[in-house]
Amino acid sequence: MKKLLILLLISANLTAFSQLRKIPASVTESFKDKYPSASNVEWKDKLSVFIAAFEFDGIQYEARFNSKGQWQETESVISESDLPAPVKDGFEKSKYADWEPVNFYYLQLPEDKTQYRIVVGKSDLQKKNLVFSSAGRLIKDKITL
Repeated sequence: MKKLLILLLISANLTAFSQLRKIPASVTESFKDKYPSASNVEWKDKLSVFIAAFEFDGIQYEARFNSKGQWQETESVISESDLPAPVKDGFEKSKYADWEPVNFYYLQLPEDKTQYRIVVGKSDLQKKNLVFSSAGRLIKDKITL
């Protein structure tokens, strides 16, 4: 009985971590059109979007597509020194200036828009995603885990 219970728990965990749906062809085709030279591509199904984690020109990226294959955004990790001066200034003038910056991201959006995401924390339990325009305006502040 104990072995059966262990097997059931293992199979339940494996099922929980498996791909929920097959990635639609429209999504994979859109990805190939946008990033024909991408390598080491791994797909994630997040129910509302499909995420392709990949390498391009030696840099790690994540691209998000909706179920129709429409590209929504691509992000990459950057260093604090890669943030443009207006974004640094916007962060320093925001109400989160006393929070500790944890990670920095460069976001490419449709219509050649660029944004920057700074993950900040005040404690292990208090963390936020701050999204800034390239002009340094705080667009979003969202709680993160």
